[in-house]
Amino acid sequence: MGSSPQPAADSHDLIEVRGARENNLADISLDIPKRRLTVFTGVSGSGKSSLVFGTIAAESQRLINETYTAFIQSFMPSLGRPDVDALRNLSAAIVVDQERMGANSRSTVGTATDAHTMLRIIFSRVGVPHVGTSTAFSFNSTEGMCTECEGLGQATDIDLTHVVDVERSLNEGAVLAPNFAVGSWYLQVLAGSGLVDPDLPLKDYTDTQWDDLLYKPTTKIKQGGSTITYEGLMVKVRRLYLGKDRESMQSHIRAFVDKAVTFTTCKMCGGSRLNEAALSAKIHGRNIADCAAMQISDLAVFVKGISEPSVAPLAATLSETLDSLVEIGLGYLSLDRESGTLSGGEAQRVKMVRHLGSSLTDVTYVFDEPTVGLHPHDIQRMNDLLLRLRDKGNTVLVVEHKPETVAIADHVVDLGPGAGSAGGTLCYAGDVAGLRASGTLTGRHLGHRASPRARPRTPAAWLPITGATLHNLKDVNVDIPLGVLTVVTGVAGSGKSSLIHGSLSPRDGVVVVDQSAIRGSRRSNPATYTGLLDPIRSAFAKANGVKPGLFSANSEGACPNCKGIGLVYTDLAMMAGVATVCEECAGNRFIPEVLTYTLRGKNISEILGMSIGRAREFFPDGQAGVILNRLVDVGLGYLGLGQPLTTLSGGERQRLKLAIRMAEKAATYVLDEPTTGLHLADVDQLLGLLDRLVDDGNTVVVIEHHQAVMAHADWIIDLGPGAGQDGGQVVFTGTPAELVAGADTLTARHLREYVGTD
Repeated sequence: MGSSPQPAADSHDLIEVRGARENNLADISLDIPKRRLTVFTGVSGSGKSSLVFGTIAAESQRLINETYTAFIQSFMPSLGRPDVDALRNLSAAIVVDQERMGANSRSTVGTATDAHTMLRIIFSRVGVPHVGTSTAFSFNSTEGMCTECEGLGQATDIDLTHVVDVERSLNEGAVLAPNFAVGSWYLQVLAGSGLVDPDLPLKDYTDTQWDDLLYKPTTKIKQGGSTITYEGLMVKVRRLYLGKDRESMQSHIRAFVDKAVTFTTCKMCGGSRLNEAALSAKIHGRNIADCAAMQISDLAVFVKGISEPSVAPLAATLSETLDSLVEIGLGYLSLDRESGTLSGGEAQRVKMVRHLGSSLTDVTYVFDEPTVGLHPHDIQRMNDLLLRLRDKGNTVLVVEHKPETVAIADHVVDLGPGAGSAGGTLCYAGDVAGLRASGTLTGRHLGHRASPRARPRTPAAWLPITGATLHNLKDVNVDIPLGVLTVVTGVAGSGKSSLIHGSLSPRDGVVVVDQSAIRGSRRSNPATYTGLLDPIRSAFAKANGVKPGLFSANSEGACPNCKGIGLVYTDLAMMAGVATVCEECAGNRFIPEVLTYTLRGKNISEILGMSIGRAREFFPDGQAGVILNRLVDVGLGYLGLGQPLTTLSGGERQRLKLAIRMAEKAATYVLDEPTTGLHLADVDQLLGLLDRLVDDGNTVVVIEHHQAVMAHADWIIDLGPGAGQDGGQVVFTGTPAELVAGADTLTARHLREYVGTD
């Protein structure tokens, strides 16, 4: 447990915050003890992130950036000074967040933690035969990479059946790839090349015609009296679509690439990414690729067996890193796992391990819900690591909702009492015992427990999953009940997502509501994304006798200076670029004429400045009221209608998607950790929403660790018994009451304790 906060020796032992007004913070002042673990609590939108990330961490990083030269600063993001009167006694802040680690296929768990670097050095010194320095074992260097796949481990191919229909001619639309429709320029070049007959079905082409159509290298040909550039269809498709970043593609092109492109294991290196020389060196019978592919918990045992004196200190450091990964609940991963495939919670824990091995002390570490994605069994491990960071002499600031982590805090800062304009004030600051007695919303809910249903709903039917083998699943057979609320649980890495997303999500009628990023520009906001802006624009147009397009910041009503964004982005060449409020519209985003039109006394800019909850009071009826009611139902009443989607958390994105999908006909809903970012008091509201979905005739399947959701379920599917190779099996199916009464799984033990039957 966390120790009680010690009295500060002097003011330098306190981070002093004076007059913080960032976002919704209501001019708050407080002292935060240094070299202690402080947990920040409060409902979603209460101002926790504005205080911790937007004020304290942001100012620390801004001050550090200012120590660099102007040239170096030009490569850094622009950081404005937070809206705060004073911040004193800051130390260097390191933010360990849930941002994905990027989709670069050359980045792996091993490279991200430096574990692979240490492994390479060990192999370069004691591997037999000796093949060179550590770079000879790197798939990111020309010295070590496989020459065939250039260190990626995969070969890319295109499935021709998704590119052409051989039953048709070119003029009949034989080319299925995007932008090759009949009449398009691309198709005209192919059809008019003189190399093939555009009216002949492709299946009747000669070998030469087939080769010219698909694979002819770039060449100049005469066409209609002019010279044009011709390249085979497959050559052009590869150039146009395979070299592009997937996220930057238009949706129809992305859909084509996802269908047409296949990834196969490189035949030369067998997916190891390395050349023959690197793979020849072995330690105790294993090469470096074998080690990288091992489950980290197994690799930790292997490394402890390396006793050669020349690498003893390095092997000890590597062992500590691997042990930390196991301890933090990531022992089921392997070092060759691509970083981009990790969940937000996994990514945060991988980053955390790097800092545990750091020699730095007196640093401020800032965490954003580090328990996300963790089973109750794993939360204790996370808590231990937070305490270890503190005990090295660091200040640890944690934004968190889980009572298990609040309980270990030396100091708690509770913000609220509500969200948005109803939040931003300091409700409590002190120790955990004081919080429990404080009477705040958080204090009242710390001991709150949901009870198993007295009468769980009866399934209407069953949906079988048979022979599931994705990732670590061991030929799983399980029936999903229909017409009830099912929770799929188990420790991190037990196979929950593999089972549901691999076997249930692809089926017809299944609606997946996840936390992935919402595509859109900085213009996108809840009003545009949900379609709410359409009835609002129509109402303004009808009330004022003008066109609806005037009330769109993306159309004719937009301020011409900032193009309807409200901000002007300026490139300062050698200095970092800055965003300033548009002087023409003062950030209102519209031309002055538009702002003269009002609806019940409010102009369009004032409407977009409202919170969703306030907007519901303003638009209680009609299509706008229906959409706003759903947004409030999913707990997003505090968000601003015009708030950029890029500022939303993963949990907020998921609930926004859920609000939209709720309008669809009865279906099977799959939700992945919907309690992410939810305060204890808001979880009850979520449970009520899930109940309404089920009562409306839907099936709801929730992948979740939150014990209140488990207890509230009609049916539980528990996977395990452990993670990775030790998981992948269904260890229990039944009602929560049956799980608590008779099962001996990790979930059962923790749920028994939670509901008070232990």
